[in-house]
Amino acid sequence: MRTRPTRRAVLAAALAAPILARAQSRRALRLIVPFPPGGAVDSLARILGERLAPVLDQPVVVDNRSGAGGLIGADAVAKGPPDGTMLGIIGAATFGAAPVLQPSMPFDPRRDLTPVTQITDSAVVIAVNARHADERGWHDLPALLAWAKRNPGTLRIAYAGPATVSHLALAAMAKLAAVDITMVPYRGGAHAATDVLAGTIDGSADLPSPLLPHIETGQMRALAVSSRARLALAPAIPAFGELAGSPVSELDIRSWNMMTLPPGTQDGEITRLHAAVVRVAGEPSFREALRPLAYDPVTSPSPQAAAAMVAAEMPRWRRLVELSGATAG
Repeated sequence: MRTRPTRRAVLAAALAAPILARAQSRRALRLIVPFPPGGAVDSLARILGERLAPVLDQPVVVDNRSGAGGLIGADAVAKGPPDGTMLGIIGAATFGAAPVLQPSMPFDPRRDLTPVTQITDSAVVIAVNARHADERGWHDLPALLAWAKRNPGTLRIAYAGPATVSHLALAAMAKLAAVDITMVPYRGGAHAATDVLAGTIDGSADLPSPLLPHIETGQMRALAVSSRARLALAPAIPAFGELAGSPVSELDIRSWNMMTLPPGTQDGEITRLHAAVVRVAGEPSFREALRPLAYDPVTSPSPQAAAAMVAAEMPRWRRLVELSGATAG
């Protein structure tokens, strides 16, 4: 004998239906990382994704699409579904330097990547072997550059490979200061730091993460950061912008990461994801989790402000590439 559902059961089912439909519609959000696992951007994505999932009530899966200096991952976002199921972490060099260095790249960052919010800010640190600094009088960046001018080609500084932000910063610094620096490319910051500590090379131009632990122990001496103002995460290191009288004071080279969506994503999804990322980035635990990565968490007031920032940065990066003389190879 079949029993008829009670009125309460019918009402409960009716109320549950839209909730179930909404839950079923929340497919996993793929968080695209344009670099391999284990690096700072990958770690950032995993810290962010872990905190985004409960805020969005949606699974978040980190998807590493590495290669071509970050362009493969960025291309995946540019060609991704515009339904709010794909979000990318794209760096400043992809927006600013790549279009100048590779005009035939398969997407246009300004047209094909929709900014949601900035998520981190950083800059290149110029750090040297502390023993070499004591022996040669490198007590600040102008002293280092003056020594390099007296000893052309002798100063050996590591950087993270062609057309990276560290390459652009180091080359632009050398060009403006009119000094001959032997720039040594490395695949990873950890290897470069090891050689600086050993004295095989004199210093490194890199993002803060691989350098700060050795600066804190006193084995390396930080001479400057490449931005106009000091970094919140390293307030003791002078900024390029403070070096009055030095030709490098006009440089303001910052390495930021932007959360982006595929083109054509609806405004509602852009707003939803912006609110979620800003909420997570405002949590003290998120800031603390980023400390070992040496990232300052920074967000944009709105997606429109994020897009305006990208537009404002593009001419700065074009000039930086031209000034440095960098090439894609």
